[in-house]
Amino acid sequence: MRAETSLVVRNSADLIAALPFLMGYHPHETVALVGMRRGLLDFCGSFDLPPPDLGEPDLRLAIRAMSATMLRQEPDLVVIVGYGPRERITPLVLRIAEALQAVGVRIDDVLRVHEGRWWSYVCDDQECCPAEGTPCLPPDSVIAAEATFLGQVALPSRRDLVAQVSPVEGPARVAMTAATERARSRFESLLEGDGATKRIRQAGRLAVREAEKRYRSGAVLTDAETAWLGVLLADLAVEDYAVDRTGPQEWRAGLWTDVLRRVEPVHVPAPACLLGFTAWQLGRGALARVAVDRALDVEPGHELAGMLHQLLGFAISPTMVRRWRR
Repeated sequence: MRAETSLVVRNSADLIAALPFLMGYHPHETVALVGMRRGLLDFCGSFDLPPPDLGEPDLRLAIRAMSATMLRQEPDLVVIVGYGPRERITPLVLRIAEALQAVGVRIDDVLRVHEGRWWSYVCDDQECCPAEGTPCLPPDSVIAAEATFLGQVALPSRRDLVAQVSPVEGPARVAMTAATERARSRFESLLEGDGATKRIRQAGRLAVREAEKRYRSGAVLTDAETAWLGVLLADLAVEDYAVDRTGPQEWRAGLWTDVLRRVEPVHVPAPACLLGFTAWQLGRGALARVAVDRALDVEPGHELAGMLHQLLGFAISPTMVRRWRR
């Protein structure tokens, strides 16, 4: 995930307070690698802790993958932050630091956060880094207030982030199921006679533009409009058209989140990918990941979802892609 904020981080305490807002949720049982370049926080990637019973060869591979992800970002400095108990975090973060240093990456600090306190493995000054740990900044700290003002949100956990892209249920699901049946009947009428492909793509482009217009103005789609858009996005040319128009705007994230949650399961992959692509461009890597995961859960072979999965896995940044385009 790439940070796109103007938060001023002065020390380790500020960084720990800012990270949940940069990641989109409060991390637990996680290792975060924070890369800095020219004095700016340039990249933040998070990894779940390996299982406690993971064998040594697999653990080496996991550490190598984490290190390779960070190395691709070409940072000037790296801070490693482990979230969890000492017995699980200490050996892991120290080995990651060693692996990064072995390939020429400079380590600024190695930290552990657990139960409201933090420790540094680099600083041994008891006055600033006591053995019992340093209390984390309170939830209403200046950093938290600034992040909130900038529109950043830190959900309680990754589970809450997943819930943001989960399907609607109850009466809303019943209504969408009925709307989708009507949309499918309407779609079948486009197949009658010559020129069906052209009619489908014209209808798809119109539906995409109308959805963008609606959400850009702060309005939303009806159930019928959402179902119709979901059915049309199953056409690859319509999906490509929507992808080409996607950019780093918050209203687009709202659009595709809403469509993703409301469409029937079979129509999930396209809006999930559109949300993932939008979130990636916004620097919200965690949201992009859970959106792409939803697409792959429904259709493991979906081409665009597979591409986005690799894009996120290799930590390719929007800035890097823009450089390639130029």
